[in-house]
Amino acid sequence: MRRVQEEGFSVWETGVSRGGKESAGRAAGREGRTAPVAAAPPCDLVTVPARQGLEAVDILRLRDGVGPVLHDGACDTLGFLVPPGTADGWDVPGSACTQTSPRGSSLGGAVPEPPVQGTGWLVPPEGAYADATDPVVLRAALGEAARTIEAVDRCQ
Repeated sequence: MRRVQEEGFSVWETGVSRGGKESAGRAAGREGRTAPVAAAPPCDLVTVPARQGLEAVDILRLRDGVGPVLHDGACDTLGFLVPPGTADGWDVPGSACTQTSPRGSSLGGAVPEPPVQGTGWLVPPEGAYADATDPVVLRAALGEAARTIEAVDRCQ
């Protein structure tokens, strides 16, 4: 396992997916071929301010619960992919949940294109623990992140 710098964040590079097997993208790249990419599954998108989102990503990574996460071009917000239908009942203050529609079925690369225009992957699908973040787990992580930020701000 080695530590690498990725988009300003330090991450641990293990060479294996969270499921314990080498990811298809890494294996294909090592063998000089392109990994097959399925169409992005339908999903909803929970968006939060970047500061709270980054705290929540750290919390979820520690607990093996983070799904794919997007960042906007200006890095003002993060978007967590959640199962379809989450938007119908999402009511967490300071966040929004919207439905997205997947784009494309044959993207030709090892990493699917983000389902929302003008975004990039902070946690790409092959680096995530699941296809989507569990909304209940995300709600708890966002609450913990908000409390952490509030405590830090009080100490300054």
